Amino acid sequence: MPESSPSVRRRSTRSRKRRSVGSSRPPAAQAPRRRTKRQRGWWWLAIAPIVALLGVSALLLWARRPGPGTGQLVRLDLPDGSAATAGRVLRERGLVDSAWLFSAYASLRQLRLDLEPGEHLLLDSLSPKDLVGQLARLRSRASQRVTLLEGWTHQDIGKRLESSGICSSAAFSAAFEDEALLERLSVPAETAEGYLYPDTYELHRNSDADTVVVTLVQATKKQLAELRQQHPEANARLAETYGFSEHHWVTLASILEKEAVDAAELPAIASVFFNRLTDPTFRPARMLQSDPTAAYGCRVEPERAPSCKRFQGRIVPEMLRDSSNRYNTYRHPGLPPGPISNPGKAALLAVLTPAETDYLFFFADGKGRHTFTRTFDAHRAVIRGEPAGGAGKR
Repeated sequence: MPESSPSVRRRSTRSRKRRSVGSSRPPAAQAPRRRTKRQRGWWWLAIAPIVALLGVSALLLWARRPGPGTGQLVRLDLPDGSAATAGRVLRERGLVDSAWLFSAYASLRQLRLDLEPGEHLLLDSLSPKDLVGQLARLRSRASQRVTLLEGWTHQDIGKRLESSGICSSAAFSAAFEDEALLERLSVPAETAEGYLYPDTYELHRNSDADTVVVTLVQATKKQLAELRQQHPEANARLAETYGFSEHHWVTLASILEKEAVDAAELPAIASVFFNRLTDPTFRPARMLQSDPTAAYGCRVEPERAPSCKRFQGRIVPEMLRDSSNRYNTYRHPGLPPGPISNPGKAALLAVLTPAETDYLFFFADGKGRHTFTRTFDAHRAVIRGEPAGGAGKR
């Protein structure tokens, strides 16, 4: 075989060199790419905290925006205290525009607090930040000044509490008759009626109903204790002469509160009822004969008395003849089963310190005052608009 010529060998050498040079290019080209990925990783590590901070800042700004509603009260129930559940429920009820964002914000806040499951009464215009505070029932949440008037029943109070955004009327009614709660508060009755002290309170919005009942009952207990301390002899007389317990005291005061328009007449009206309980000449014996007691029975137990079926807020003779109404003091002697309203300090004091009179009857003049009389004949004369023969207005 002929030897290769020098020129062929040179071309072959140059070809191998070119192939050798070509084969070294890939490693040389890969090195810069490895440096670029490493640099990119460090860049992301550097920017990630900034991105996270911007995201959290945006979430916090969103949480301060007012809600999508118009300031209407919404009653809702949380089945559990998770942020995800709260976001879903609030979105369904129209209190937030994003369940996911609310859940993210609430989860961030839940590092330091817990949302309370159960019933909540919320404004649909609250910001997510305020919603979290309300759902967690923080002490720093908004409060509302609420005035409860003397002579109101638990139904009246429940309506005022709900309209003020404190708690729903239904939740308040349930707490008001909760046996365990009443026992803890030493209320010796089926309900807390009579022990919901009328006053002006600063109450947290969206409060637990039990907490509200505790606040009102404790205010009554405090007032009773102060009056006992100020009038120890009168308190002892109630027990010794009339056999009155604290509950009897509150019950009679609740009747006075419904009968009197002018607080100045409370001691005189109290004397009438004490006289009816003890005067041997009064007939029917020991019958208080108070219209508001029968009316209360129709409000709270309408199913018990047939005469209550047509009750529209006004007393008719049929109701006063109906003995199936437990609260009807025209058919049942002594005090009714319990208070018929929530008395204030003046009515409670009037039971302790009634006026000294021999009156057995009183009749409203339609102007906020009463005419008091001793005999039924004089009472009938007043009703007919005739002179009462010595009866006077107090």
